[in-house]
Amino acid sequence: MAETVNGAGGAAGETRRLAAGAVELDLARRPAPGAMGEFAARIGIDANLVPSANRRKRLLIADMDSTIIDVECIDELADFAGVKPMVAEITERAMRGELDFEAALRARVALLRGLPAGTLGQCYEARVRLNPGARVLARTMAALGAETALVSGGFTFFSERVARAAGFAYNQANTLLTEDGVLTGEVADPILGREAKRAALARLSADFGPEGAIAVGDGANDLDMVTAAGLGVAYRAKPALAEAADARIEHSDLTALLALQGIPETEWVRD
Repeated sequence: MAETVNGAGGAAGETRRLAAGAVELDLARRPAPGAMGEFAARIGIDANLVPSANRRKRLLIADMDSTIIDVECIDELADFAGVKPMVAEITERAMRGELDFEAALRARVALLRGLPAGTLGQCYEARVRLNPGARVLARTMAALGAETALVSGGFTFFSERVARAAGFAYNQANTLLTEDGVLTGEVADPILGREAKRAALARLSADFGPEGAIAVGDGANDLDMVTAAGLGVAYRAKPALAEAADARIEHSDLTALLALQGIPETEWVRD
């Protein structure tokens, strides 16, 4: 890490190892803007600059699909319905910020009309997995006294289960409507998307302010939440979010969010 800082034109100070894959160091001189990230990318590591003050946050708020879990649930449901290519293309464009989120969600859900409701459980069991470090991240933050929230533009069927599996205390998402045991192709109002995520951050951090929150996501739908938080993290994100976030994670797992807060591996919860 010191080589990364020095190679980017900065000057590294004292170095401390936080975990097997995480090191923090003080800066005697800051690198030129953007230079450290570019140098780190060339050698395949994550390197981020964060303020030394108030690093430990009191709220962890996270996107679900492609952040805490490794898939987009709506795309996987679409695979069961035989329309995955069409739905996945819309999802990708929405994630890049090219489409209105609400309209894109309604269009994708409409393509699921007639899918048996039992398919949701099959999809969860067969396709949904926590990303590496997700459980350690959520449970460690909770053990240290932080609030933990999973906020998704996806669906409650999945967010409720993922929240339990990872250890989030709170979750919000959209509700798929069913009738006679099949999906109607509609989603309940109001649609919870970009604005709802920012609102959840404001509500959950009302006692201490958004500067006391760490937020993580991967798409344009997370932009307002990530930029409003005291520490906003882009996890393997689309360019619109990656460019706006305080920190970028491309190579490490989600325990990197603990390292960004200066929390050593000796405090991580692994049960």
